[in-house]
Amino acid sequence: MASSLPCPPFKFSAKYYKLSGDGSECSRQSSFFQGKPVLNQAVGYSVILGFGVFFAVFTSFLVWLEKRYVGSRHTSEWFNTAGRNVKTGLIASAIVSQWTWAATILQSSNVAWEYGVSGPFWYASGATIQVLLFGIMAIEIKRKAPHAHTICEIVRARWGIAAHVVFLAFCLLTNIIVTAMLLLGGSAVVNALTGVNIYSASFLIPLGVIVYTLAGGLKATFLASYIHSVIVHVVLVIFVYLVYTASSELGSPSVIYNRLLEVASKSRACQEPISHDGQSCGPVSGNHKGSYLTMLSSGGLVFGIINIVGNFGTVFVDNGYWVSAIAARPSSTHKGYLLGGLVWFAVPFSLATSLGLGALALDLPITKSEASHGLVPPATAIALMGKAGSVLLLTMLFMAVTSAGSSELIAVSSLCTYDIYRTYINPNASGTKILKVSRAVVLGFGCFMGLLAIILNKAEVSLGWMYLAMGVLVGSAVMPIAFMLLWSKANAKGAILGTTVGCVLGITTWLLITVIEYDHVNLETTGRNGPMLAGNLVSILGGGAIHAVCSILWPQNYDWGTTKQITVVEKEKDELPAEEFKEEKLAKAKAWIIRWGVGFTLVIAIFWPLLTLPAGEFSKGYFTFWTVIAIAWGTVGSVVIIALPLLESWETIQSILRGMFTNDRLMEKVEEMNSKLHTIIMAMPEAQKLYLLEKERDKKEDALEHLA
Repeated sequence: MASSLPCPPFKFSAKYYKLSGDGSECSRQSSFFQGKPVLNQAVGYSVILGFGVFFAVFTSFLVWLEKRYVGSRHTSEWFNTAGRNVKTGLIASAIVSQWTWAATILQSSNVAWEYGVSGPFWYASGATIQVLLFGIMAIEIKRKAPHAHTICEIVRARWGIAAHVVFLAFCLLTNIIVTAMLLLGGSAVVNALTGVNIYSASFLIPLGVIVYTLAGGLKATFLASYIHSVIVHVVLVIFVYLVYTASSELGSPSVIYNRLLEVASKSRACQEPISHDGQSCGPVSGNHKGSYLTMLSSGGLVFGIINIVGNFGTVFVDNGYWVSAIAARPSSTHKGYLLGGLVWFAVPFSLATSLGLGALALDLPITKSEASHGLVPPATAIALMGKAGSVLLLTMLFMAVTSAGSSELIAVSSLCTYDIYRTYINPNASGTKILKVSRAVVLGFGCFMGLLAIILNKAEVSLGWMYLAMGVLVGSAVMPIAFMLLWSKANAKGAILGTTVGCVLGITTWLLITVIEYDHVNLETTGRNGPMLAGNLVSILGGGAIHAVCSILWPQNYDWGTTKQITVVEKEKDELPAEEFKEEKLAKAKAWIIRWGVGFTLVIAIFWPLLTLPAGEFSKGYFTFWTVIAIAWGTVGSVVIIALPLLESWETIQSILRGMFTNDRLMEKVEEMNSKLHTIIMAMPEAQKLYLLEKERDKKEDALEHLA
């Protein structure tokens, strides 16, 4: 690591450099964490087990309160669909929570560290548009399959058993991939920060999630998602304001701007190949002027395209999003998905623009290996706040992993219960039996989650590799699933061929490009941008093209009659009013989400990046404006996602509080029962009527005396 430059090259990174004894050589710290945890294992186990127990108990208690004082029935339908009556704020909160993975927090900052300002933007933009556009699918499922429990139920009703088996396999594969990314990122950071055994973390992280999901099903997932979202957004705001306004090391956009210019300058000691050691340093290859302060980044753009393609797969083929759409009140569905997408945009954009760029501005000696395992955000948090920063980041990450993990548990439970057990094993299963199977699957898949993470860690599969590969593996099913609800001509043969052949073509292209460019295939070469981009594009476009051609040649001309015949197992006590499902109302909602969903998609995926191109390398004023947008979006989004669910549920909260601290709710029930009984008595013969009225009066007096 020899260098003729002064040591350290920047004053703010002095603690990461040292001179040799004779002063002739300058050495840079080989890595930030150096294989040593910042916190002790007790802290790690306290966070994992403490928060796990807290959420298991607290969320189960909230579900019990709703059952006790609001009158919810814990049926199989309620367990898997939450009564199909969830309002806008809670749906938006659930979307934000289940879309905030470990990768959202970790990988977004990694691409900021790697590409500069373009990384957080393309991460946020490339994973927001799917949620915005999925709002259209959410309305269509209300129109064309109002009683469905899963997306695969609709596939079977329209295209038959063969297509059902194919899409069931792809949906389960998607859930497995998402679960793998959650636990890979979570266990890696817990291990790096606290030294907790990575395999122990893989099993302990899902533990609390299993408990409250078993107790309360999808409704418990929504309630936990809200609490998790609150914590995630509070920590997000703390980090954003710390980096840009409060820290002594950074503290303002202008300071960060100047340091990012220095970091990319050719005078950095670590620019020399001998001292590079995989660390981000010197000019960025593929960026305009090698700058971190530009959207003209070929690497960032390629990542953005991969991100867009891959995330279509993990939204449209993840049954968790369909389950949330099914659970939503029809009048809230489209608004919930639009609001959820816009609020979620702030999580990677605002957070990575602060922690990711902060790591560069602080000149932290983060290695490429550390970055690929998602350790850029904790490095910045520790550099700015010490151990307190690592605890905050660990808490935030735990919230993200467990909340999204709960969604995956319910998604897999619904598929196994309704698409395997009720379809092929016991078609006449009662609601009680289905509820038992649902809970058994939650427990079984929860245990499998830990085993899967251990296998992937043993194979040395990184979070970054898994994140980029998911589009190749499941992207071919995206357009066939969209066609199923949007296009009457889409046929079963095209859906099966498009999904399977598209996947094979995508994987083949991915591996072929890897061999052509790098001569050999391994985790490192297959994880590079070129092969990943080719594989992702061929998978999603190939699957869609094959299905489209087959459907044009042999159109189905479907009327959605069989999808509307999908039945519920148990009727809910409080069914929604009929006007919620009126065609004209749903058609109006569809027009609304198309207008706003497509509009925002065009803004954040096309118009916004195009408007940044004339700027080239950002000026100080332009960068300040950019950071103000990130701060404002993060702040406003956090306020909305915290306040709206409370406002919408205020009547329910008041009812529960009255029930807990007064006898009002109990007296209301007594009066209701007395009224019904009185009506029955008045219809009886006179003598019997008088006798029963006297008995009713005596019982009422006894009840009031007992309450007193």
